[in-house]
Amino acid sequence: MNRPSILLTTAALALGTLVPLTVAGPAAATLAGGAAPASAGGPLAGATAIGHSHPQVLSVAGAGVYRIGASLAALTAAGRIDWTAPGCGTVVHAGVTGSWAGVLLLAFRDGRLVEVGTATAPPQSPAGARVGMSFAELEAIYGPRGSLIRNDAGDAEAYLVRVGSRVELFTGHPIRPGVGYFQVGPANFVERNFRQGGSC
Repeated sequence: MNRPSILLTTAALALGTLVPLTVAGPAAATLAGGAAPASAGGPLAGATAIGHSHPQVLSVAGAGVYRIGASLAALTAAGRIDWTAPGCGTVVHAGVTGSWAGVLLLAFRDGRLVEVGTATAPPQSPAGARVGMSFAELEAIYGPRGSLIRNDAGDAEAYLVRVGSRVELFTGHPIRPGVGYFQVGPANFVERNFRQGGSC
């Protein structure tokens, strides 16, 4: 995601947790949505404060039923997609249903899930990193497995952790120091978008 997209995403997630919104279109539902059973998330889901069931762990495989490579059509048919918005080229952005609404944002390319992101905590990475931490805290958690990077324009920094061909990417917060957005997916989508700014 490029910097303006991160700002809009952060604002949308924050707003979605404060007031229910109705989205028009085929997948119309409120962002507060119906409850998705915690068992639907398998071992990656669990209960948290405020009576909601949120994904506790967001890994390079995804979170719960939102697995990297999953089909947009299948998730929509299963009632797991709340809204969609066109992106660049064949990219489609989407929100999730149930108690995870307002927690996870998705991106699909050519109908397949290529990015899962959040501006909230939880979820956290398998190593325990999450939104709200400083980059120094991430360096303490990951050591040599991660690195602080800058985008090609030189106007944004992020903390990157490679796991095979996939990455965990922690980008800055728009109004305070530290991590404001945490996303996972294939490096050729997530890292490339950060470095080059929303390429298709």
